[in-house]
Formats: sequence, C-alpha cells, structure tokens
Amino acid sequence: MSVVLNFKSHLSELFAQALRVVAPDAGAEILLERPKQAAHGDYACNLAMQLSKTLRKPPRDIANALIAALPPSKVVAKVEIAGAGFINVFITTAAKQAVVGGVLQAGAAYGRSTLGAGRKVGVEFVSANPTGPLHVGHGRGAAVGDCLCSLLDAAGWEVTREFYYNDAGAQIDNLTLSVQLRCKGETPDDADWPESGYRGDYIADVARSYLAKETIISDDQHVTGKGDVDDAEAIRHFSVAYLRREQDLDLRAFGVRFDVYSLESALYTEGKVAATVKNLIASGHTYEQDDALWLRTTDFGDDKDRVMRKSEGGYTYFVPDVAYHLDKWQRGFTRVINEQGADHHSTITRVRAGLQALNAGIPQGWPEYVLHQMVTVLKNGAEVKISKRAGSYVTLRDLIEEVGCDATRYFLAARHPDTQLVFDIDLAKSKSNENPVYYIQYAHARIHTVLAQWAGELATLNGANVTLLESEYETVLLQKLIDYPHAIETAAQDLAPHQIAFYLKDLAADFHSYYNASRFLVEDEALKLARLALIAATAQVMRNGLALLGVSAPQHM
Repeated sequence: MSVVLNFKSHLSELFAQALRVVAPDAGAEILLERPKQAAHGDYACNLAMQLSKTLRKPPRDIANALIAALPPSKVVAKVEIAGAGFINVFITTAAKQAVVGGVLQAGAAYGRSTLGAGRKVGVEFVSANPTGPLHVGHGRGAAVGDCLCSLLDAAGWEVTREFYYNDAGAQIDNLTLSVQLRCKGETPDDADWPESGYRGDYIADVARSYLAKETIISDDQHVTGKGDVDDAEAIRHFSVAYLRREQDLDLRAFGVRFDVYSLESALYTEGKVAATVKNLIASGHTYEQDDALWLRTTDFGDDKDRVMRKSEGGYTYFVPDVAYHLDKWQRGFTRVINEQGADHHSTITRVRAGLQALNAGIPQGWPEYVLHQMVTVLKNGAEVKISKRAGSYVTLRDLIEEVGCDATRYFLAARHPDTQLVFDIDLAKSKSNENPVYYIQYAHARIHTVLAQWAGELATLNGANVTLLESEYETVLLQKLIDYPHAIETAAQDLAPHQIAFYLKDLAADFHSYYNASRFLVEDEALKLARLALIAATAQVMRNGLALLGVSAPQHM
C-alpha cells in the first residue's frame, strides 16, 4: 500500500470525485474536520447537508449517494452516516501506522503541501522607522511575519519577504536634528533640547560615527559621514543609513532575512507619489477644500473623507502608502500580506480606498493585514519599561541578550497576534515544563538521547514493523504526526503561526507521556525498532515545526 501522508487532502479528493457524480454543478465546498469524539471516526464531512437545499433532498439520502460514489481507497476502513447527515470516515490502522515510515522518508519535506500552487505572495513585516533600535513590538512583528513567511512557503506559496522603510517625514526630521545637536555637543539634559528630540544613547553613537566619517556598508547602501555639523542633509542621510544597519544586524541575530528593501524616499525621488496623486485626481475621487486636496474615501466605505495634501503643503502619510502598494501590484503581487502593529489599523481603510480609486484593477480587500497587539515585558514580576540604550523602551536586542533567540522567537510568535502579549523573562529563562520552549526542545533532546543509546543506523528504522505500534500512547502519538500537514495548511490559511506553536506543545506533551509510560530499548528487536521509528519520526516533525518558528532543535539540553 502506498503511504498517504496527508489524509485530509486524500479524502478531499475522494469526496470531490463523488461530488462530480452526485451533483456535478453544485460547486459546494468540501470541508473535513476532526471529530471531537473518536467514536465518530477520524474525519467528518458535512457535504450532504450543504447540498440538501440545492438538490431538494434529505441530507441522509444525499449522504448515501455520496458514499456510494466514493472511489475505493485502501486507507479508508469504513464510512458511516451520523445525525442529520454527517459523513464520518474511519482510517485503517495500517494506514496510520505507515505514516511513521512516510515521515522518516520525507524528512524535512514532511508536512509541506501544494496548497499555494506556486503563486506569488508578498509579505511585508517589521517595516520600522529608521529612527532608533528595534523595540519588542517590532520583535513581535518580526517573529510573526517571519514565521508566516515560512508557513506560506511550506504550504506551497512563492514568498517574497519585504521591509519598507519610512525614511521621510517629520520623524526623520526629528532624528536629523537630534543627531545634529549631539554633533554640536548638546545633550538631552540641556534645557533647550527639543521636546520631540530623541534621547537614547544611540543618538550619541550615531553622532560620533558621523563625526569620525565612518562608512556604512550593508546590502543596498554605501554611505560615509562627512563630519560637517551644519550639513543637515548629510546628517540625515548618514543617520538613516546607520540605524538601518543597526536594525538589520538585530534582525540577522534574530534569524530574520528579507528579499526586498523599499524606501519611502525613493517613492518621491522616482516620481511614484506624484504619479499616484495625478492618477487619483484623474479618477474623479478627489476635491479641493480649505486649500487642501482631499480623497473621497467615503466612496469606498470610509467614515469620512481624508486629506491627501495638507493646506500648508506636503502629503499625509497614507498617500505614499498608496503609491507603495500600487508599486507592489505592478510588480505582480496579486496577493500581499502586511504584518504590522495594531496602531496601523486606521490606515487600512484609507490605503484600500486609495487603491480602489486608482481603477487599476486591484480587487477589494487587497492587501490583507495581520495586526499584532502590544507586548508587555515582565521581570521579577514587574514591568520592564525602558532600555538605557533606547532611552524609552525595551529593545529587541535587550530581549535576545536576556533570554536567547529561541525563547524570544517562540514567545513572541506563540500567541494570536490580535491578543496583547505578556513576555515573562523569568519564565522564558526557566528550565521547567512551564516553559513551552524548554518543554518542546527537551522532548527533542530526549529522543536523541534514546537513539544515541541505541547507537544503530537510523536508515534501518525505515523497515521497522510499525504494525506493532498498538498501545494507547502510540495511537495518540501517531495521530498527532498525522495531523501535522493539516496543521500547516490551516495555520497558513488562517495566517496564524501561533497554531504551530500550540501544535508543537501538544506533540511534546504526547511524547513525554509516551516516554514516561514506555520502554524503548526492549529485548524484543522488532518492537524496539518499531518504537524507535515512532520517536524518530516524532523528532523529525518537531524539527520541521520548530524550523517554521525559527527555533532550534537541540540534541542535548
């Protein structure tokens, strides 16, 4: 029997074929769910109930017809009708057991799917203003965004990771002035230091580097400080380059990389903002009022119209955002996902309205957004609010240095983005079962220890007699391995990386229970190899899942 590694996809195809026989023009969506009770089978399908109104027949009659039309499958033990017309499917024990060998053979590829069919998706995340070190909120965006990219890649999408720098506007003006004042010897302790000026120690670092005529070299920039304290433009250019490099170093230490860097300033210098404004005016959705240019965003669902060009001159912040997203569309990204802080919520309607007003063929609801809530950092039971380096907040670098990259990434990605997150430093550093990172990594290390004690060739486990895996603990663990491909697809569809964190914690719990109740290096050679194959497959799935989160899978703890 050929090994089926994704039972849900296999069953979906069987029901699709049955649907083409029973109701070829219905166009119903095939939904398969895991029943809460084992007695109701391994998967339940409500297709008959969906078709009842269309076909004007009782759901149970339709269910009988669908079952009769199901193609034969060696992985299906039986199919039953329950309740008003649910179709419950039971998978054979042999098919479940065979997944062990399938996982071992697939290795790092286990769980990957073709759901995205190679379609392009652009994911923008972090996109911090280059005005200071990355804070923990940026860190959450980095963790969630990077995990989301890995998930989409595993689900078959062609992913482009993008970082957008807001290197223009009032905040950059404040940065420039702050560095310039530091260059002239002034400090935040001086009475005339501007209220909007930046106060962190890093400003002094930028000033010293500028005066020393340091050269900033990174992926897309090569900038040298002029040392002239009166050249504000040179200071601006150098300061942005310096802080971009610092942010990039933090992100590299966090295991995050990008394929594309985009600059707000380039949208102006390349004429893209001006062209976008011209097109919006031509669309007929703008008007002049009070010496300002307005976009009639109420035409597209906004609660009020929005100013595009202020009366004193200059564009409001959402205008370059519209130009930027038009550029993404023109680059061929028919799907774009923006992972941003919840404080960007108000921009969603405006950006989408601007894109609709352009009449460029961009669909409604484009781009998609994943918004994350704020992060509160606790240490010794008290909130940590500032970093000396940043001057006003906890930096991502502080967190990495305190608890390590693995714990930082896991904790920041392990909650639904739209919930506020409390990052407990003491918990993240603890070596206990209460720490989910330690709990999962310890499970992986335990498996490696057992396999090391066995000291056999891992390749021999591919031929293990997995029909001997019959205990309650083994059945539970087998099912968890079977669920992994579905977990990836669901998390990718929901844009919810935290679901993988939950899955891994549950997988670790099932393994620890098995470990505490069983012996692996038993005298019965066949049983030993079967159990070792099961835990080796479990370790492989742990590695695969942890890799999606950007967390290591240590062999020793």
